[in-house]
Amino acid sequence: MTTFIVNCWNAVMDHNMNPLRNIPDLNTRHMVMQVLAWMWCIVFSMYFGSMWVFGITAVAHVIVLAAIAVTVGTFAAAKNKPELFRLRTDGYHSVSRNRSYVIYHDERGHPRKIYMDADDPGGEHE
Repeated sequence: MTTFIVNCWNAVMDHNMNPLRNIPDLNTRHMVMQVLAWMWCIVFSMYFGSMWVFGITAVAHVIVLAAIAVTVGTFAAAKNKPELFRLRTDGYHSVSRNRSYVIYHDERGHPRKIYMDADDPGGEHE
């Protein structure tokens, strides 16, 4: 039963499985899916007879589609440019402008806390 439900969902919602897969441009496919989502928001709000329902379902669709777009963008960035997610290992950084220590990274990228001189006023503008 679960497989049937998943297959039915994918037949409608997955742009790689539904008839929209024939549209070669991914951006166009996405736009068509958004227009269909808005159409269904309008249809359900007319069915229930309230513009409040349209507003709620429209906002809900925007939030869901935005979350999906951010997730897909993050996955694409992780696949194509994984270096965006690496920690800096090229020197040091202070912890929220803390004047008591800095964090250095060794040649293997392991962090190490180095305590500053207590009499040093610190800060780059002093």
